Amino acid sequence: MRYAVSHLTTVKYAAPVQLAQFAVRLRPAAWPGQTVSDYALSVDPAPAAISDGEGGYHVNEAKFMLREPIAQLRIESRFQVERQPLPHAIGGATGPGLTDLRERAMARPDLSPLSPASYIFASPIAQPEHDIALWASGFLGETMPVMEAGRALMEAIYRQFQYDGDATVADTPPIEAFHQRRGVCQDFTHIMIIAARAHGIPAAYVSGYLRTLPPPGQDRLIGADAMHAWVNLWCGEELGWIGFDPTNDRLADTDHIFIGMGRDYSDVAPLDGTFRGSAQQSMFFSVDVAPLD
Repeated sequence: MRYAVSHLTTVKYAAPVQLAQFAVRLRPAAWPGQTVSDYALSVDPAPAAISDGEGGYHVNEAKFMLREPIAQLRIESRFQVERQPLPHAIGGATGPGLTDLRERAMARPDLSPLSPASYIFASPIAQPEHDIALWASGFLGETMPVMEAGRALMEAIYRQFQYDGDATVADTPPIEAFHQRRGVCQDFTHIMIIAARAHGIPAAYVSGYLRTLPPPGQDRLIGADAMHAWVNLWCGEELGWIGFDPTNDRLADTDHIFIGMGRDYSDVAPLDGTFRGSAQQSMFFSVDVAPLD
C-alpha cells in the first residue's frame, strides 16, 4: 500500500518570542516493510540552517534555531511511503515464553537503539506502577508465549478502556488514565508498555500515522486524523520487534506508518523546543494520510 503523508504544525505565541530552538521528529526512521521517498520539511519563518541527525533512540531528529523574534511558526512535513504487509508467518507465530524471553533480552550484549535491553526498564513517562502490573498479571503467565501475551494485553486495553479525547492531556500520567479507564492512543500505549515491562517483556513506544480513509466496507480506525501511537514488543531473535495497536486491537500492518521508536513519548515527540520570553503558546495540527493505490 502506498500513501502520501502531510503533517502541518502551526505554533502561535501571544507575543513575539526570541531565540526559539526546536527539535522535529517527523522524518520516518528505517523500518522493515516500509520504503520512504520524497521527504521534505519546510519551516516558516525559515531558519538559517537545519541540522539532520538521529535522536537518542530509533528516531530521526532535525534541529534548528530562529534568532529573530517570531509570533508564529509553521512546520510542514511531507513524504510518500510504501508499506508491505506483515509476513503470513507472523499471524500464527507464538515466540518464546516470557521467562525465556526475559533471559534472552538480558543476555544480549549491546545497547543500540534497537536492542531489547534498552526497553526493559523504567523511562521518564513509563514508570513502574503496581496497579498496572497487578492488573496485567491476570492475563499473563510465566510460560505464556510472547505473541499470545501481547495480544492478551492489547485486547484487554481495547475492551476495558474507552477512547476519549477529552479525558486526558499530553502530560497526564499513565496511571491516571489507567484508573479512569479512558484516554487516547498515547495513554493506552504507555499503559501497555508499563504492563509489558512489569512482566519482563521489552516494550517500546512507536510514533506514526494511520491511513485516513479505510478500504470500502471497513470501519474507520481510531486516531487517523492525528499522529498515532502503538507498542512494539520484542518477540525474540526470530520475530524481532512486532507492533501491537491497543487502540484498535490489531497488529501494526499496512494501515500503520512508522516514524520513530523510543522508550516512551518523550523520546519521539514530534516537536519540542525552548524560547526566550513569557508568552503563552497554542499549537495546531493537521494530518493527512492519503492512499495512492
